[in-house]
Amino acid sequence: MGGAQLVGRWVESYTGMSPDNIKGLLLALSCSLFIGASFIVKKKGLKKAGASGVRAGVGGYSYLLEPLWWAGMVTMIVGEIANFAAYAFAPAILVTPLGALSIIISAVLAHIMLREKLHIFGILGCILCVVGSTTIVLHAPPERQIESVAEVWDLATEPAFLFCAAVVFAAAFVLICHFVPQYGQTHIMVYIGICSLVGSLSVMSVKALGIALKVTFSGMNQLVYSQTWVFSFVVILCIVTQMNYLNKALDTFNTAVVSPIYYTMFTSLTILASVIMFKDWDRQNPTQIVTEMCGFVTILSGTFLLHKTKDMVDGLPPNLPIRLPKHADEDGYADDIIPLRSAADGIPLRSPRATDSFRSS
Repeated sequence: MGGAQLVGRWVESYTGMSPDNIKGLLLALSCSLFIGASFIVKKKGLKKAGASGVRAGVGGYSYLLEPLWWAGMVTMIVGEIANFAAYAFAPAILVTPLGALSIIISAVLAHIMLREKLHIFGILGCILCVVGSTTIVLHAPPERQIESVAEVWDLATEPAFLFCAAVVFAAAFVLICHFVPQYGQTHIMVYIGICSLVGSLSVMSVKALGIALKVTFSGMNQLVYSQTWVFSFVVILCIVTQMNYLNKALDTFNTAVVSPIYYTMFTSLTILASVIMFKDWDRQNPTQIVTEMCGFVTILSGTFLLHKTKDMVDGLPPNLPIRLPKHADEDGYADDIIPLRSAADGIPLRSPRATDSFRSS
């Protein structure tokens, strides 16, 4: 035990990061690697299944008999488990923006395995994502030390966060009841707004549940407390709602437009919710906070640039209509967009990762 503490002090001293943050970082990077690779493997499985049966893009299910597709599915599940665990060790302000690294994994693997051209500006977008992610990692606040789910409950029931949650639920309710029937099919921000608002609360609940499980595995059972199950219920409710409207957005609008907008809104609202609930910025000085925001803006720039040039051929401008004329691309396969965390995303903590893949399959 003394040796482990010594290693922990060495890591914190020489890297400037706490041991928990490093665990969360490694888990978040693993998540991006597995989920980024899973979409390429699943798409290869879809194409292989479509060559001998009815393609998924026209309603076929022959991919369910394709081992390659299932290999991609298992890879994605492993990534989502890593994403879930990352929130138990590191603050959301560190974990959530790193979902953009999935873009790089998918873009590079698509270039190598699927022969999909990566434009020079797409490469620049990847570099910007790496620079922004590195900036956030080096300046992220240390994880708040929490010893029980009751402590998380106390944070969640403070007036500031209760007001935040009430505003989120009220805004989502108004969007669902008033704006969706009238503007859902014509205004992209309606569906994305619902996903982002609800997604920010889903991440807070997932983090609370992850902490409860981490403490339970350390020897103090938190499953006997009602707060753990309340957080579990909120996770399920938020994820179901988020996935429903994210699928509607992906089904109605161009995915290359949905993904960067959703990533921006989801990540921004998640960081805001984390700052209010877990008071991440209380443990930082203004210079660190500004540097983190600069890193986040850099990631956003890379994300938009990569998506904007996703279908660009050298010398020709990209053609990205906001509305989708139909639900499949020219090969008959739904557009398998590069994943973004969001979490929302898989377990929909990140972004359109799991949903887009699931929709296309």
